[in-house]
Amino acid sequence: MGKHLSNSILISAILIGLLTGSVQLKAIDLKTAAAIDQEIEKNRAEIIKIRRFLHMNPELSNREYETSKLVANKLTALGLEVKTGVARTGVVGLLTGALPGPTVAIRADMDALPVEEQNTFPYKSLNPGVMHACGHDVHTSIALGTAMVLSNFKDKIRGKIKFIFQPAEEGAPAGEEGGASLMIKEGVLADPPVRAIFGLHVWPDLKVGQVGYAEGYTMASSDSLTLTIKGKSAHGARPQEGIDAIVIAAEVISNLQNISSRLVDPTEPLVISIGKIQGGVRSNIIADKVVMEGTVRTLSAELRDQIPEMIEKIAAGICQSYGASYNLDYERQLPPVYNHPEFVRLVIPWLFKSIGEANVVEVRPQLVAEDFAYYAERIPAFYFFLGVKSPGQMTAAPLHSPNFNPDERAISVGIKAMCHLVLNALEQQASLKTSGEVESVN
Repeated sequence: MGKHLSNSILISAILIGLLTGSVQLKAIDLKTAAAIDQEIEKNRAEIIKIRRFLHMNPELSNREYETSKLVANKLTALGLEVKTGVARTGVVGLLTGALPGPTVAIRADMDALPVEEQNTFPYKSLNPGVMHACGHDVHTSIALGTAMVLSNFKDKIRGKIKFIFQPAEEGAPAGEEGGASLMIKEGVLADPPVRAIFGLHVWPDLKVGQVGYAEGYTMASSDSLTLTIKGKSAHGARPQEGIDAIVIAAEVISNLQNISSRLVDPTEPLVISIGKIQGGVRSNIIADKVVMEGTVRTLSAELRDQIPEMIEKIAAGICQSYGASYNLDYERQLPPVYNHPEFVRLVIPWLFKSIGEANVVEVRPQLVAEDFAYYAERIPAFYFFLGVKSPGQMTAAPLHSPNFNPDERAISVGIKAMCHLVLNALEQQASLKTSGEVESVN
């Protein structure tokens, strides 16, 4: 509790400085904006080539060895200060501007998913059972492209830009640490301290050219549960001699849905999904044990704290009525992604100016989860959705689908948005005195 309070006080202090600083956007004048567009176009073919190479060579969480090498080599060639081996396979590049000022960061994730690709284009995955089905190849390419473009604008940069290439966003393998939490633990937000951070996710519900955002809670917390029902085995023809764990499990699953429909405010987003169930040994034997695994998603920190007890009460009540027992293993995993409203209101005009007000869309919070949340717990953060649905396309394959195929024209839009966001943020923050405040939260 004390740590979260400390983080909240720090974020508030930075936001007060941001909102009371100079509001003159000198970084992105018309001439600079046109020059950024030219650099994006000049590098577009190379960036697409990088994205396709990454798509052909996907690597799982904490195993992004070749991806890390590619990223580090590209950043080094651009003249950035590069650090490798952060949080196992993470890479951090630091671009230092010609003018003094603070540091802001861009974060991109690099890991792929254990999905067998079903697309047939020439650059489909060459790694059987592994695919960039969540668009992290696009995220990495956009961050690299932003570095390529902005390395030509050092004279415009008031401070430093930290490019964070993170492994294991999809979750570290069992028994390993990884992802955003480990990067923070290893000091990625310090030396120099980062005052604000930007991130994006490709979004197949939005068209190419569009950017979506939400104020406040933007993506959900994600917790996992393993619920074991323990009954008593018996012959299927004599069920009265046993305690049927399958029947009990079915009743528990049905009643878990009553939490969101009857036990909490129906306007409060909540999802409890049982995605895996295993029990029984033979068709004519009453099962003595059933193991269920599921996920819990919500946008409310208060409700999140209440859910384990609610699940416990339902399981206990049903099991007691049948003479069974149970065990609940509930694991808190990712916190919700929080876009600090004051920061959102500050940066949205920059997006209007860069990609056009009509292309910036306010969207509903999503119940998917993202470990970018750990950064947003510590410093002002802005996480947005980048449209990747092709023009004229009614629907696009969803994230984590073996057919996921984002329109590559979105990459240039993502780079442009990031360039404008970081240059304007640095200009906005340049009036603040740099300090080591952020270091205290690592």
